[in-house]
Amino acid sequence: MPPFASATDIDNMIAALPRDERVLVTRLRTLVTECLPKATEKAYKDQAMPFYTRNRLICFIWPPSVAWEANTHYEKQKTKGVALGFNQGNLMSNDNGILLAEGRKQVYMVYFKKLADIDDNQIRALLFEAALVDEQFRKTSP
Repeated sequence: MPPFASATDIDNMIAALPRDERVLVTRLRTLVTECLPKATEKAYKDQAMPFYTRNRLICFIWPPSVAWEANTHYEKQKTKGVALGFNQGNLMSNDNGILLAEGRKQVYMVYFKKLADIDDNQIRALLFEAALVDEQFRKTSP
């Protein structure tokens, strides 16, 4: 497993974001910690972005100004907005079609460009479902 950075690193990274991204990341982070109280917030050292884990990785928040990979162009990501990714998105119901696979088999995303795009109830429902999916991976003692 890759090394993780501290919550302080996440706080510092969020503080360094452009204001529009910082507002979205902060709101999403609040919703995630509210809905997934048993999850642990960790950040991959190289990216200092919040990932939430319990039994497995559950979800993550990723602003466009933090490059996904070396060849990703900021402007392309900026058009999508801040991502809330669900690591087991393929196992979620996605009845309303809000989760986007974008050619991926497992990780599904939702994007937000402005605070008004975040429907708190809808995001809470997704997070609660993601927690239920994560429980399927709980290790049981023999």
